[in-house]
Amino acid sequence: MSTVPTPPASLPERIRSDVVAGVFPFGARLRIHELAARYGVSPMPVREALRELRGSGLVVSERHCGARVRAVDAAFVENLFDIRSAIETMLARRAAERRTAAQLQQLQALQARLEAHVALGDAPAVLAANRDFHDVVNAAADNPEAIHVAGEHWLILAALWARFGYREARFAGVVSDHRHLIAALAARDPDVAGSIMSAHVAKARQDLLQQMREADARARAA
Repeated sequence: MSTVPTPPASLPERIRSDVVAGVFPFGARLRIHELAARYGVSPMPVREALRELRGSGLVVSERHCGARVRAVDAAFVENLFDIRSAIETMLARRAAERRTAAQLQQLQALQARLEAHVALGDAPAVLAANRDFHDVVNAAADNPEAIHVAGEHWLILAALWARFGYREARFAGVVSDHRHLIAALAARDPDVAGSIMSAHVAKARQDLLQQMREADARARAA
């Protein structure tokens, strides 16, 4: 049986993946000629890629310094989650109203996959399944503009989780939240779906901020 080859990642995707993987730390300067050498391209595509990544919020420009990976602190994370809570709560409400039977089945299958990864203790696979789960919820809401903003935030959050880690104890809460969300979507109950998503995002914010505080304490003690 033949398979369709996976298309090569674009330059912005390759840089983004390296940011998420920690190759370029938060606040690191991104020098065009160094990036061109790393990825085997000329400077012009690098400039275009950095321009695209600025639009996602992952890269910022500084006067006389060029481009840098966005620096993050607790205040930035708080603001990011405030926006995420508003958008994803709205998307969950809309998903309850607009989801199809096929999308509900997708969510159930993704939840089963996520729970299997939790049982194996495979944190990276859990995070990937979690992203897929939320993508289906957002798609069910059928609001492309809001989905675009939520997707850009996921890029930054993925880099944050990769940098600071994800508490294994949190996985049980994610499993429970997802199960209740599926039930609310199945019942087409936007109020309950919105409440569950709001609490789900709040728990993630609390967990990430705690991870950041602990990392800062370790760095100060070193």
